[in-house]
Amino acid sequence: MKSKGLFAELIGEVFGTFILILLGDGVVANVGLAPRLAAPAYNWNTITIGWAFAVVVAVYVSAGVSGAHLNPAVTLALAFKRGFPWGKVVPYILAQIVGAFLGALGVYLVYQEGLVAAGLPNVWCTGPGSVFGQAFWGGAGGSSVGSYSLLNASIAEFFGTMMLLWGVLASGDSKNMGLMHNLGPFLVGFTVLAIGLSLGGPSGYSINPARDFGPRLLGTLVGTKGLFDGIYWLIPPFLIPAIAGPVGAFLYDWLVSANLPEK
Repeated sequence: MKSKGLFAELIGEVFGTFILILLGDGVVANVGLAPRLAAPAYNWNTITIGWAFAVVVAVYVSAGVSGAHLNPAVTLALAFKRGFPWGKVVPYILAQIVGAFLGALGVYLVYQEGLVAAGLPNVWCTGPGSVFGQAFWGGAGGSSVGSYSLLNASIAEFFGTMMLLWGVLASGDSKNMGLMHNLGPFLVGFTVLAIGLSLGGPSGYSINPARDFGPRLLGTLVGTKGLFDGIYWLIPPFLIPAIAGPVGAFLYDWLVSANLPEK
């Protein structure tokens, strides 16, 4: 299939990342605001399942246009190890950030009254002050579980992002088991679900610099406080995934690709 050019691919990345954040941050807002039920009724499982299906839908919608990177960590990994053109890396990353910003804007429009009534809490991004790191509001029973250090959160993001790349690369690896009939997005979505359930606690599993940075900008503009306080925002959710993505691709090729039988 002939590509319609870089501009069309960038539209695909914007639209796909928009869907990712609209549904992903949307489930966070729904859980945090809990408009119908007390705090314990919505929980971490709801958030992780919502994010997993956000990934599945976003990839299905945009993969045919842009390849559905939707994540600078994926774009960098594919440039390092899968021949993705380096000239497209920066445009793709900018498109992903724009899409993430617009997706967060969509969440704000959908939940505006609830967010304003709750004092514009951080449903946008990971780290200190997010609903991942403090009690839910909206009913009795919420409880804070404390916080992790910058180092511990960085380690969690490193392993989580590598795990994401292993799932992404396996989903399209015809030399491995290979997923037939366009089922790859489900493996990627289930990988994100597994990361959230198993590795997401210390940092909120950004595993995607655009996913965190675009909504962080939007949240700041609409009035959520403290999103850029300190240095946390720069390291675990932004720089660490950008490093861990290529590392994950190198490890996949070393531990898996190099040991697959020839076909």
